[in-house]
Amino acid sequence: MNIVIAAGILVTLVTGIPVLVQLLRGHPRGLIICFLAEMWERFSYYGMRAILIFYLTQHFLFDPKAASGHYGSYTALVYLLPLIGGFLADKWLGTRKAVAFGAILLVAGHLAMAIEGKPAVQTLTYQGATYEFQAEGRGQDRVAKLVVAGKPYDVAATKAGDFQIKDLPAGAPLPAVLQKADYKLDVTGRDPLYLNIFWFSLSLIILGVGFLKPNISTIVGQLYPQGDPRRDPGFTLYYYGINLGSFWASILCGLLGVNVGWWAGFGLAGVGMLAGFVVFVLGKPWLEGKAEPPQPKVLKEKVLGPINRELAIYAVSLLGLIGIFFLVQFNAVVGVALNIGILASLGYIGWFMFRKCGKEERERLALAVFLIFGAVVFWTLFEQAGSSLSLFAATNVQLDLVREPVRLFSGAVTLATPEQLSKAGIDAASTFWVNTSFNAPQTQALNAGWILIFAPVLAALWTFLGARGKDPNPVVKFGLALIQVGAGFLLLQWGSTFADGAFKMPLIFLVLMYMLHTTGELCMSPVGLSQMTKLSPGAVVSFMMAVWFMAVAIAQWVGGKIAGFAATETVGGQVLDPGAALAASLKVFNIIGLVSVVIGIGFLLLSPVLKKWSHGADDTTGPTVADASGA
Repeated sequence: MNIVIAAGILVTLVTGIPVLVQLLRGHPRGLIICFLAEMWERFSYYGMRAILIFYLTQHFLFDPKAASGHYGSYTALVYLLPLIGGFLADKWLGTRKAVAFGAILLVAGHLAMAIEGKPAVQTLTYQGATYEFQAEGRGQDRVAKLVVAGKPYDVAATKAGDFQIKDLPAGAPLPAVLQKADYKLDVTGRDPLYLNIFWFSLSLIILGVGFLKPNISTIVGQLYPQGDPRRDPGFTLYYYGINLGSFWASILCGLLGVNVGWWAGFGLAGVGMLAGFVVFVLGKPWLEGKAEPPQPKVLKEKVLGPINRELAIYAVSLLGLIGIFFLVQFNAVVGVALNIGILASLGYIGWFMFRKCGKEERERLALAVFLIFGAVVFWTLFEQAGSSLSLFAATNVQLDLVREPVRLFSGAVTLATPEQLSKAGIDAASTFWVNTSFNAPQTQALNAGWILIFAPVLAALWTFLGARGKDPNPVVKFGLALIQVGAGFLLLQWGSTFADGAFKMPLIFLVLMYMLHTTGELCMSPVGLSQMTKLSPGAVVSFMMAVWFMAVAIAQWVGGKIAGFAATETVGGQVLDPGAALAASLKVFNIIGLVSVVIGIGFLLLSPVLKKWSHGADDTTGPTVADASGA
């Protein structure tokens, strides 16, 4: 039995029952379909994300700084493309068709990720002679050894930063310590075919998310009438579904990716997306016709011979894969594209505000833009989870849940990792063995696990406070979110004082950091999604939802740059100097943590003024939960 999976089942059962009760009592049936479809879509996305940074650094052997840049480009485009998907859904496709098209692209992209090819090889060149590294293991178990005269040797960095080859015999063809200027590291065997398959797979996923992500969230908003008090709790329950998928994706795809192979982790993510597509297609009747095209006749008009407008949209979108394929490889170009997207979006919003809106609608949109700014800051820090925090966990966190075998009930039950069991000479057949292995990709499940615990609580809390007119306004919630995410990073500085001789801090500090990030996320993300549907005029609601996700795109790109500052040198995917890695990470974490706390305090101070701009958008004048249930 694996203790991580056992704990996951327990958390799911305990938290899932109250969520199921709330879903079935007083909410539209369509919420269940959106809940399940998005759950499986997030399973595929976060399953792939859990192992992506390690795949880049340990399979293709990109250095951490370059890998963080590629990761940032990919995730930025994932959240930038919803601008287009949201616009096309608003204008022609409707949200249901856009979601279905995106799901098909995602299935193809995730399954293609399972085609990995042979791993790249790290080399060291010294005085004209080239030596290869022999790398084994994945995640935090990665070990790279330099092969000299047919024998592998452990490597490390000296205190001075030079390259050290351990236990090298005196007669070896190179010295045991090499200064930086005397050697060169390079990578060979990075097969262009499989690398291009990888970029194309990412392109399919990016385009698929662009069509699916903004529109399935919009469908949730369309299920509730304006002023319905069930809307915010409904979005929080929907958010639970997102994180249920994320939780199990990180556990299972992380487990398979590290212990079986990258292909297994990516392949499982693809199967999850296929399940999401099936659920959405079969659940069409429960959407009650609220996600259909705005003008079905226009969508069926012929635009090029026998090709109607709907098919033309799909075809042109597929041609867009060419551009995405090149963009995802170049971080700087993505930055330029983001700047263009920001200016174009703000320009369109400004034009719409002053040409199409009255005073109240204009101030509501202005408030939405202000909240989006807060989201950029929050997600820049929060989304370090898939890059710098994952690498930090692998290098500087004690991930073994027990330090040595723990015998319970006179030896009838044993808690240990497979390595600990073998080292202690304990026969697994002689005891009920609980495998306490926990790997670096699985740490990304901590955030989702905390959400499973806290989401039902906060959903009930917002409902309770809202019914009494005491629900904190969105600006206050955003300020609290920014303070908490910053405090989470500052907590790691304290944790570093408990680091052992291998520069690894106790796991509890990473767990508590993710708890603060989670409570912050629940103050912002479901509230932000709901606010975009409340504050936006109907004509641009999907577009504003896409702009919300563009904020995450900006944060992802900036986050990739920040993660690069926390990166340290690796060989064969293994960090050479854990002490230097810890110092570099903490320096970055402290800076971004302090900045976020200060901005969060600013939000709290401005909230009395900004809350007036909502003009009653948060008023619960619709039916009560009981009335809606009876209806």
